[in-house]
Amino acid sequence: MSELTTVARPYAKAAFDFALEQGAIEKWHEMIVFAAAVAKDEAMATFLSSAETLDKKVEVFINVCGEQLDEKGQNFVRLMAENDRLKALPAVGKLYSEFRADYEREIAVDVTAAVELTQQQQDNLAQTLEKRFSRKVKLNCSVDAAIVSGLYIKAGDTVIDGTVRGKLERLTHALQS
Repeated sequence: MSELTTVARPYAKAAFDFALEQGAIEKWHEMIVFAAAVAKDEAMATFLSSAETLDKKVEVFINVCGEQLDEKGQNFVRLMAENDRLKALPAVGKLYSEFRADYEREIAVDVTAAVELTQQQQDNLAQTLEKRFSRKVKLNCSVDAAIVSGLYIKAGDTVIDGTVRGKLERLTHALQS
């Protein structure tokens, strides 16, 4: 996967920079995410690996994408196809999303709780995390009864383990040392 990320980074950066210049960050995000989904499709991947000519690959890919790609989006796909990089489109989509979130000063935070959080609890948590990270926070909440109580929060490389299970594991480790 890291090889695809390395290949995808310059394409994602170029697309993001172009979208930023054009004031079309959201439009490009939609186009790239859609094209990435098309590239991920097994039938499309099989076709792309077996198509005889570059023109046929590009024509079919763009036709499948239809009106989801404007002229500049189609040119982007053509460029990637000419460089035999269509299989990197999913990684381009992921990186583009990261560039966009960074530009918009937004961070996705995964929160795991023992029970479903109420809307009020989610709002309070989001406000607290926005202060901590100095960014807009988008919460992705899930439930895992195995954590017993508390919250497990993951934002990028930052992990906050305030769960009873985590505290018990740390205590067990400390006692065994």
